[in-house]
Amino acid sequence: MTTLTPQYLAISQQIEQLLVRQNPRGMATLKPHLRPGYILRAARLLNQCRGTVLIGTGFPVLDTFETDGPVGAIGLYKLLEQLGANPIIVCGDPLYSALKADYQCFQIKVNQYDALPTIASVALTELKPQLVISIERPGFNAQQRYANMRGEDISARCASFDYFLTQAHCPTIGIGDGGNEIGMGNLYQQVSALNITPCVTQCDELIVADVSNWAAWGLTAMVSLLRGENRLSDANPLAILQYLSAKGSVDGVTRLNTLTEDGLAHTEGQQLIDDLQLLIK
Repeated sequence: MTTLTPQYLAISQQIEQLLVRQNPRGMATLKPHLRPGYILRAARLLNQCRGTVLIGTGFPVLDTFETDGPVGAIGLYKLLEQLGANPIIVCGDPLYSALKADYQCFQIKVNQYDALPTIASVALTELKPQLVISIERPGFNAQQRYANMRGEDISARCASFDYFLTQAHCPTIGIGDGGNEIGMGNLYQQVSALNITPCVTQCDELIVADVSNWAAWGLTAMVSLLRGENRLSDANPLAILQYLSAKGSVDGVTRLNTLTEDGLAHTEGQQLIDDLQLLIK
């Protein structure tokens, strides 16, 4: 298949490097432990989807949600719609209430720990996903609890998406930028060396990035190359940030309602998109 040619693999590895070039939280140290070509493999999964794709996102910060995760989730949602798939964003409140009028969403609720496996099993049976993606979604630690980047236990405010991946009968993709997100269990030993409470939940393909949102643009670039059509030209992270800000989002690092991602100006994400465009010309 043409998607396995050395050229595509080389570009995938260039994208993988671009996604961790700033390395604010050690993701560049994790990348060598992943099998090269993970962007290509994940992009192929996206490209072949025509059925339902679940996109889990939403990291609680204070009493609201952070910008990292939902921006990328919306970017992937729009890409999948263009590809003819049926994307559904899976999240809890307050993000669910913020998005449900404009996007197809499925709500997961907090404080249902005893019923979590059953809830996920029933949902997976009903929704029948062809692919499950988690982007910047809190993942279980070894104590089956959730912790943020500061090590604070945020379980009381977290709806659970872990079982949607571990019980899925389809491929799963995890995207993270710190080590406490779903999917990072793939590199549990390596993540344990970082200043984070590591997640134990695994996935089929793990993608690491300086900002989780940015992985969505890396995947879009790779899908564009596979299809011979530029799907990045319409990417507008600033517009998505403005949309989310109006609904009460905060930056996950500063905890302020700003048009930023993990403390970085929106222009950083746009610069990445510009650099990705050069790769797929």
